[in-house]
Amino acid sequence: MPFAAQHIRDARNHLRKNDSVMREIVQTVGPFTVKTERDRFSSLTRAIVSQQISGKAAQSIWARLEDLLAPQGVTAEAIQSQAVEDLREAGVSRQKGGYIKDLASRVATGELQLNLLGRKADEQVIAELTQVKGVGRWTAQMFLIFTLARLDVLPVDDLGVKTAIRNAYGLPELPGAGAIEEIAQPWRPYASVATWYLWQSLE
Repeated sequence: MPFAAQHIRDARNHLRKNDSVMREIVQTVGPFTVKTERDRFSSLTRAIVSQQISGKAAQSIWARLEDLLAPQGVTAEAIQSQAVEDLREAGVSRQKGGYIKDLASRVATGELQLNLLGRKADEQVIAELTQVKGVGRWTAQMFLIFTLARLDVLPVDDLGVKTAIRNAYGLPELPGAGAIEEIAQPWRPYASVATWYLWQSLE
């Protein structure tokens, strides 16, 4: 589900009007260009693969995983048909391979119904997704932003967000969760859009 154009217009206007620092970032970065991922299983799997490695490394492993699972694609069934050792050949660590297998098993048995998550509140989605091994709050928040297109998600543990806030707001050190929540008050209810702009400000 993509972000609605009207929501993004409203969000950009809100951020520019309510926070002078964010106004400057929005003007410098330009249009909001997030492309959401429609395939929910693939999106979650990719988020697990991408944990704690560089974007370039994650892209490389993801391409190899897609090759391994062709022509089926990255589906719960395709993952279930592979041993963890097979996933390792694509560059997926043993630990992450176990996480992905756990996700596939929960989806295949119907224990986790990804197609129903869009109807649930943000915190309910986070609670369900964090039942999966290897899926923490940050990964669930990335799913909320990049798959469900939720507008008001604030990942306070994200290093990029912390670094961008420190730089933009002239703080002496990386802010903690409480400080981030306080700074973000004027962004509500568009914290996801502000978060994306903070990431872009680091480029």
